[in-house]
Amino acid sequence: MTDLDDFGTYLLDRKIVPEKHRPHYSRWVSRYLAFCEEVNSSANSDESLVPFLQMLDHSHEQWQVKQAREAVRLFLFFLSQQECVDDAASSVSLDVREKWRQVANKMREIIRLRHLSLRTEKAYLQWLRFFYLFLQGKSPAEIDSSDVKRFISHLAVDRRVAASTQNQAFCSLLFLFRHVLEKDLEDVSQTVRAKGKRRLPVVLRRDEIARIFSHMSGVHLLMSRLIYGCGLRIQECADLRVMDVDFNQGSLTVRSGKGDKDRVTVLPESLKQELQNHLLVCKKIHEEDFLHADTNGVALPFALERKYPNAGKEWGWFWLFPAPGLSVDPRSGIKRRHHLHVSSLQRKFKEAVRAADIAANASVHALRHSFATHLLERGYDIRTIQELLGHSNLQTTMIYTHVAGKNILGVVSPLDP
Repeated sequence: MTDLDDFGTYLLDRKIVPEKHRPHYSRWVSRYLAFCEEVNSSANSDESLVPFLQMLDHSHEQWQVKQAREAVRLFLFFLSQQECVDDAASSVSLDVREKWRQVANKMREIIRLRHLSLRTEKAYLQWLRFFYLFLQGKSPAEIDSSDVKRFISHLAVDRRVAASTQNQAFCSLLFLFRHVLEKDLEDVSQTVRAKGKRRLPVVLRRDEIARIFSHMSGVHLLMSRLIYGCGLRIQECADLRVMDVDFNQGSLTVRSGKGDKDRVTVLPESLKQELQNHLLVCKKIHEEDFLHADTNGVALPFALERKYPNAGKEWGWFWLFPAPGLSVDPRSGIKRRHHLHVSSLQRKFKEAVRAADIAANASVHALRHSFATHLLERGYDIRTIQELLGHSNLQTTMIYTHVAGKNILGVVSPLDP
C-alpha cells in the first residue's frame, strides 16, 4: 500500500475527521504530493507546505485553503509517526533517565524562582513527564522543535484533547525550551491544532442557587455565597486574607488573581454580619496557633517572608478561610496554617447540587457566571461587570450577553404598547 492509502486508513481508524470530509482530505494530500514531485521538494518537510498553500490561495476559497492546510498537517504527522515506530528504542538507558530527572529538578527550581503557582508547577512537570514518555528514550540534549510538533499533534490526533489542554501542553514545553534547556523553539505553526469550541457558561437561576444553598452549611455555605455575591474564582476566594475585607467601604480586594492582577469588587451588605461573626472564630484560631512554639505563621507571597519575618503571624495576613488543622508546606517543608483546600468546597457544592435535584452540570464556577449574568439582567453596564470580574478583554465578558434572560439593551420594540 502507498502512503496515501495508509493515510486514508489512518483517518478511518481514528475517526479524526467526519466521514464526508475524508475523500476531500485524501484529495488535498494527493495534490500536495503531486506539487512536491513537480517542484522536486521533499513531501516530508514543512517547507513544502507554505508554497503549496500559496499556490492554492490564488484559485481557491479561504475555507478550501484551510482544509488543505489541515489535511497536509495530518499527513505530515502521520509520516512522522511511521518513522518513530521504526526508530523507537525498546528501553531507556539509565543515563538518559538520569538526565531527564535532572531536567525535571531544574524545571522545578526555575518555576519556584519565577514565583509561579504550585498548580502551574504540578501541571508543567506532568506535561514534562508525558513528553519524556512520548519520546521513548531520546536524550534531552537531542530534542528539537520537530519533537514538540509531533507531541502537540499527537495530543490533537491520537489523544483528542481539548484546545485548551493542547495550549497548556505547548506552554509547558515552551517554558522547558526557553528557561530550562535554553534552546530556541523554532516555528511550530505547522502542528495539528485541536479545534476550540465556543461553549456557553453554565448559569443558575436565582431560585436554583437558593435551593443549592439550602443544602449547604457552615464555612462552605459562606464561601459559596461570597463567590456568588462578589463574582470570585474559587481559588481567589480561598486565597483571601483578613485585610482584604473592608466593611466600611463595602468592598473586597482580590490580590494576585488570574494573571497576577489585583482588583476590587463589591462586598454584599447581606454578608457583612455573617463575615464579622466568622472573623471572631478565625481570631480564636489565630490566637491558638501561636500558643505552640512550632507554629511559623501563614505563608506570605513572594519575598515578603524574608523582608518581614514576623508578618506571617500578624492578624491582617491571616487567612479568611483557614484550614481546620496545621499542615506542612509542600515547597518549604515548614509546618503552618494553610487556607481551606478548594477541593473541600467543590465536593460540598457538588453534593448540594445533587441534593437540590439540579439538572445542570454546575460547579462552583457557575456561581461566578451567575453573578455576571444576573448583574446584566439588572441592567448594569458591561464595562462595570468587566472590572468586577477582572477580565482583561471585554470580549470575554460579552459571552454573558448570550445567556442573560432579559433584554439587556433596555430597548422597547415599537410593536409593544
